[in-house]
Amino acid sequence: MRPARTGDGRRRRPPDDRGSVVAEFAIALPAVAIVLALGVGALAGASRQVRLQDAVADAARLSARGEPASRVTGAVVAAVAEASVEISPRGDLVCVRATAPALLGLRVSASGCALAGGL
Repeated sequence: MRPARTGDGRRRRPPDDRGSVVAEFAIALPAVAIVLALGVGALAGASRQVRLQDAVADAARLSARGEPASRVTGAVVAAVAEASVEISPRGDLVCVRATAPALLGLRVSASGCALAGGL
C-alpha cells in the first residue's frame, strides 16, 4: 500500500512516536526518585541503629565500672544525638537501654549489659 498524498502532491508521514520517550521518562522519574529516597532512608536508619548499639555497649561497660550516670548518658548522647538513656541493674549485670529518633518519626532502640564491677 502506498502512502496517501496530500493535495499538493507530497506524501503524508505515518504517525510516529515522537514525544513518547519524554512521557515515559516523566512517569518513571518520580518512581525512581521515591525508590532512591527510601533506600537512602533505610541506610540512614540502619547506620543510626549501629551507632546506637555501639554507644550502648560502651555505656554499659562505663556504668559497670562505676562511672557516674551523667558520664554514661553523655557517652550515648555524644554518639547519637537526641538519644534517651535508661540505666538499670539486673543481678550481677548493669544494663543500658537507649532509644533515638530516626527518619519519618520512627525510633531505633538498643540495649547492652556488662558484668558489674568492671570485669
